[in-house]
Amino acid sequence: MTTSILSPENSALVPEAVEVQPIKSSGYTSYRIKHTLPSRFAFLILCGAIILSALAFGTVHYWAQAVFFLGAVAILTLWLIDSWILGSFRFSRNILQLPLLGMLVLGLVQLLPLRTPGNAGALQTPLTSSLSLDPYSTRLVVIQLTSLLLYFVATLVFLDTPKRLHLLVRTITIFGFFLAIFGLTQSIISPTKVYWIRELGQSTAFGPFINRHHFAGYMELTLALPLGLLFSGAVAKEKRFIYLFVAGLMAVALVMTNSRGGLISLVAEILFLAATMGFRRHHKKKREASVSRPRIKSAATKAGLALALVVALFGGVVLLGGEEALTRIVGSVNTDDPTTGRAHFWSVTVDIIKNHPLIGTGLGAFGVVYTGYDSRNGLYRLEQAHNDYLQLLSDAGIVGAVIGLFFVISLFRIGFSRRDSRDDFRRGVATGALAGCFGVLVHSFFDFTLHTPSNALLFLVLAALATVNGRVEEVQSRQKKRDRGESTATA
Repeated sequence: MTTSILSPENSALVPEAVEVQPIKSSGYTSYRIKHTLPSRFAFLILCGAIILSALAFGTVHYWAQAVFFLGAVAILTLWLIDSWILGSFRFSRNILQLPLLGMLVLGLVQLLPLRTPGNAGALQTPLTSSLSLDPYSTRLVVIQLTSLLLYFVATLVFLDTPKRLHLLVRTITIFGFFLAIFGLTQSIISPTKVYWIRELGQSTAFGPFINRHHFAGYMELTLALPLGLLFSGAVAKEKRFIYLFVAGLMAVALVMTNSRGGLISLVAEILFLAATMGFRRHHKKKREASVSRPRIKSAATKAGLALALVVALFGGVVLLGGEEALTRIVGSVNTDDPTTGRAHFWSVTVDIIKNHPLIGTGLGAFGVVYTGYDSRNGLYRLEQAHNDYLQLLSDAGIVGAVIGLFFVISLFRIGFSRRDSRDDFRRGVATGALAGCFGVLVHSFFDFTLHTPSNALLFLVLAALATVNGRVEEVQSRQKKRDRGESTATA
């Protein structure tokens, strides 16, 4: 069996057993790949996992996580069968896989019995012999990381044609649209119950999510793709209103969650798109001055789209939720709500970091460790730090922080290079995917939305969409487009 490498810098090395036919039409050049049946099923499971993981309460329960893991195992099995049929094992050399693998290795190291029991520090309970202060939670996180890594690698491998790129983007966008409708409907008819059945006592649900902030985080990711296509000019003029309506409805659902972090992240996404739409590197000769006028017109169109989105957003919020929907967001913090005491949570987390600076207390161990450092009466048990960056330092130490920083830097470095594509759709997808990741990274300063497996999966899928190589592109010569435009204008 040979090995086929899908390089992030070059097109894929396609195995000989795969039928590849160049297609040239209307100035486009693409390749038709004959996929095996296991490959089709693997891609189908990936699309299904994006949908079902969100519908299953965000996959926060053990039974949902078990199904989530089995889906990843099924994809791995189909991947191996696909490789056996082709006689070649395909894998990607995308550098973003390394940080995920590194975090997985760190979790396994934390499970090693290298600590002397009884050295509890600030904790008043005896410790286990493992480096992790909560080995059970660390094992669970390791399983989750394994599942996410398999889904991410599978996305990079099986997202190998323009057709699949279009299909995956449409799946995320359409599902996000209907999820927004579901969330808005439920918030109006039955705001205290999930699926109109399950009553929650200690959290505020929205849509199928137990935590409204996590629903907001999911909307940040889904609405980024249509926004990216709109801002990049990849949508035909007659379809722009549809894309604007879809993105606007998802934005309205996000605001209706009353998540301050979600609203800040939405604004950050729009600012990111506005700031990056004029920045694009060119490896060819500079365009002539005659092209400057169409550029100005295009920028004005995108600014108009942004303004229309803002108007539609606030108009929809007032229509569906009245003025109270806006006043609740800017209203005062409820001192009786333990989830609003982030300043105290963060100060305690800093104390934990000071005592465990190198490799942290163990992935997922925050809930157990926090109790020993908390200066309050312990009436409320805190499971998360409500700041993913502080919790990363607490759980994984400096080593984990370096791994996370490497992932973020690599994501945007490769993603911005992908925006140089001559394929308008590919460029729009890369721009939107980066905007979605940026929005969630901003949200992570205030909440822990990426600790929800469904959100983490969609975040990684968007990271793959932003960084996957040129196999997914249909390249059309801009010169031909410009020549056709000039000849039409002359006629």
